[in-house]
Amino acid sequence: MMNQIKTYLLMALLVGLIYVFCIMLHIHPLIAIILALIPNIIAYYYSDKFVLMSYNARILEEHEMPWLHQMVERVARKAGLPKPKVAIVPTMTPNAFATGRNPENAVVAVTEGILQLLSPEELEGVIGHEISHIKHRDILISTIVATLAGAVIYIAEWLKWGLFFGYGDEEDNPLELIGTILLLILAPIAATLIQFAISRQREFYADEEGAKLTHPLWLANALAKLEKGVSIYPLERGNPATSHLFIINPFKEDFVMKLFSTHPPTEERIERLLEMCKGIRR
Repeated sequence: MMNQIKTYLLMALLVGLIYVFCIMLHIHPLIAIILALIPNIIAYYYSDKFVLMSYNARILEEHEMPWLHQMVERVARKAGLPKPKVAIVPTMTPNAFATGRNPENAVVAVTEGILQLLSPEELEGVIGHEISHIKHRDILISTIVATLAGAVIYIAEWLKWGLFFGYGDEEDNPLELIGTILLLILAPIAATLIQFAISRQREFYADEEGAKLTHPLWLANALAKLEKGVSIYPLERGNPATSHLFIINPFKEDFVMKLFSTHPPTEERIERLLEMCKGIRR
C-alpha cells in the first residue's frame, strides 16, 4: 500500500515538473497538461523496456543458459512469485537489476561480468535480492524514479541551452530569468535526492528478504566481490539516473558522489548480512 502511494506521488511529481517546464516555454496550459501526462503513461507501461534497451539487455530464451533460468525460477518460487523473464547485459561491469511494473511483467537482468565473477551460490544470493525487489513492488517505483530523474536531467540540459541562446533581449522578464537559473541549479540536486530517498532503505529490505530466500553469507560475499569488481570495471556508458536500479552503483564514484549515493555503504550492508548469519544454525 505504501509503495502504491509513493508511486502515485512520484507520477504526480513528474506531471507537475513537466507542466511547469511547458508553462515556462509559454505553451498553452491544456496542451501542457497533455504533454505532462504522456511521460507517465510511458513510464508506467514502457520504462522497463527503455531501461533494458539503454543497456542493450537481451531477453534470454528458455533454452539459453537453462541453469540460470532454473536458479531464477527456484528463488521466485520460494518468494511465491511467477518466474520473471531473464535478461543478459553485454558488459564486463559485474552487476544486476530488476525492472518491470509488476511481478507478472518483471525482468531480472544480469551482466556478463557478474556471471564470470560470482560463484553459483553468490549469484543466487544476488538473484534473491532482485526477486525481493519484485516481491515488494520496488521495481515500478524504481523505474518511475529513473524516468523522473532522467526527465529532470534532460530538462536541466534544455534550460541550459535555452538560457545560453534564448535570453538577453530587453523585454525578457528578469524574474523569469532568475527562476530559470534556480531551476537549472536545483533540478539535478532534486533528482539525486529523490533517488537517494527512495533507494537506500529499499536496498536494506531487499538484502534482508533476499538473504532469507537464499543465504545471508552468499549475498554478503557477492556484495564484497561486486564492490571490488565495479571499482575495476565501472560502467562507462549508461544513464546515472538509473544507478539506483542496480544492486551496486555501477558508475565510478568520487567522495562527493558517495555522500549522495543512491545505495547505502556496502560495508554496512555486509555487516547486517553477517549479523543474520549468527542466527542461522549450522
